[in-house]
Amino acid sequence: MSFQAYLDAIENRTGKTPRALVQEAERRGYAEAGVKAGVIVDWLKNDYGLGRGHAMALVHVIKNGPRISAKHVGSTGTHRDAGDTLWLDGQATRPA
Repeated sequence: MSFQAYLDAIENRTGKTPRALVQEAERRGYAEAGVKAGVIVDWLKNDYGLGRGHAMALVHVIKNGPRISAKHVGSTGTHRDAGDTLWLDGQATRPA
């Protein structure tokens, strides 16, 4: 599953765009440098019912922004994506 597919699944499960969840994480202070991934994973599990894989995809975005490594772009691996920037504003607004 690509990183973008994880974010799309998160939106489908929570009803919130990835950007809305990132903003919520920022308000809670989870984007700060010292916050461990486990804290964010627990929040996403408890409040939204997300599993570890989906939560970790969002942790990446919360901690690093929407850019992903070029090694995942156009590759044939499990986490391949079409581009190096993830779309955070919801599936309905993603350019074709």
